[in-house]
Amino acid sequence: MSGHVFVVGADLTRLSCDDVLVPTGRSLRVSPGWCPLLPAELVSDADDAGACVGLAWEAGERVLEVPGDGARRTWLVDTVDDEGRGLPWLLEGAREALDAVARRAVPEPAHGRARRLVGLPALGTGWGGAAGMRGALLQQLLPVLREAAHEHGFDVALVLKRPSDLAAAQRVRRGEDGGWDLPEHLQELARQLGDRAGRGQLAVFLGAGVSAAAGLPTWEQLVDELAGRTGLDDEVRAGLTGLPPQDSAALLARELGNEALEAYVKERFGPGPYALAHALIADLPVQEFVTTNYDPLLEQAAADMGRSLRVLPFEEARPGAPWLLKLHGDAARPESIVLTREEYLRHGDSRAALAGVLHSLLLTRHVLFVGTSMLDDDLIRIAHEVRSALRLEGSGRVHRSGTVLTLRRDVARARLWERDVETVAMADDDVPAAEAARRLEVLLDLIGCLSTPPNGYLLDPAYRGLLDEEERALADALATVADLVPDDGSSGAGRQVAALLRRLGLQRGD
Repeated sequence: MSGHVFVVGADLTRLSCDDVLVPTGRSLRVSPGWCPLLPAELVSDADDAGACVGLAWEAGERVLEVPGDGARRTWLVDTVDDEGRGLPWLLEGAREALDAVARRAVPEPAHGRARRLVGLPALGTGWGGAAGMRGALLQQLLPVLREAAHEHGFDVALVLKRPSDLAAAQRVRRGEDGGWDLPEHLQELARQLGDRAGRGQLAVFLGAGVSAAAGLPTWEQLVDELAGRTGLDDEVRAGLTGLPPQDSAALLARELGNEALEAYVKERFGPGPYALAHALIADLPVQEFVTTNYDPLLEQAAADMGRSLRVLPFEEARPGAPWLLKLHGDAARPESIVLTREEYLRHGDSRAALAGVLHSLLLTRHVLFVGTSMLDDDLIRIAHEVRSALRLEGSGRVHRSGTVLTLRRDVARARLWERDVETVAMADDDVPAAEAARRLEVLLDLIGCLSTPPNGYLLDPAYRGLLDEEERALADALATVADLVPDDGSSGAGRQVAALLRRLGLQRGD
């Protein structure tokens, strides 16, 4: 079965992968940002310019597997072209590396994913000599990655750090057959949602299913983990699953104590590697996000692409800045966590105010629900209130204010919610849940490809080769403007123009 090539803005050291390719040269020196992926005992001579890896090449080889006993494996790839061999040599190195990765058996991909995920940067754009040829590299590297994914059956994530890199890669993919292994109705859905996102009409709601792909527990798993830390007998523990979530949490809080419960949630849902879905969602041109999750993984993924999400209600929203509303609290602020029924009742007024934000989004945006079963009491109540506000007596009007992406078909639940949202399943019951979750990732990848602004690399000279005649003329004219405006701008107008130039891919110092 063929794998898929994802293009995502992220930090490879924090993206959950099974294998990561790290560029280096014959000296086995790596840039300092790669050190978190290497065993400390192999790193020496580390400074701001880089670090040396305590391994050695065999004659003629270009790929080294870094020893380690963790689930994730790091591979060093020689990409420093000291002899001017050009892009064909870099591309051959990518092929050799992916072939070597394929020879390592991975019986169970990370966190139950259907396929192993291999992450790599745009090889050769750092010390490798291809920094000024990013456009040509992307045009030739993507087909190489697709060939390897097809041959070996694993998924590949091309991970890019700069917004201009991501925008250029998405342009390349839009101009060719991206190999989207999705049914036509899901491709049409991606086109609709991508159009909404591109026009600023899409908001995103994240549920626990997104963070489960990063190894965090679902509600049922959290209850089981907490129960294991109590002295409850097996019969009582088995009965927890039959209680409403807030009541099972209340019993556990009584057994453990609120302080111990909050401390566990803070530790369990703290910073860590984020899932591919977190990065794909964070890359979308969306300004408003809502979640019932406690963890900081979406904020981390966004920050790694230079997007600082204001976390509501703990931070003040700023005009034009993206934000994330945490309906049930933040693990970094344990006192804000809403778990038990008592906490739901005690924070009723403040939670009603937060729910009003989601009300507003359902009335003014199209909300994409990802990773939620739509069984949360808050969501049910909010949807009912929005439906009541929009109801026109005798008109029979149906206002669908969102789209819910589910893994499996659930006819009864889809019928229940049909007046409020459209429910779209990724697969039928005969498809394993893990493969359905992977299909959801592919769908998010296509939405991102179609919605990424097409001009984010206009002023990046590394991508001049991608521009047509009109775009080159615009880039030349704007370059003269850039010479007149300092990066921070000394006036209100100057700051606005500087911000626009950055969004168009201006790299100061290029």
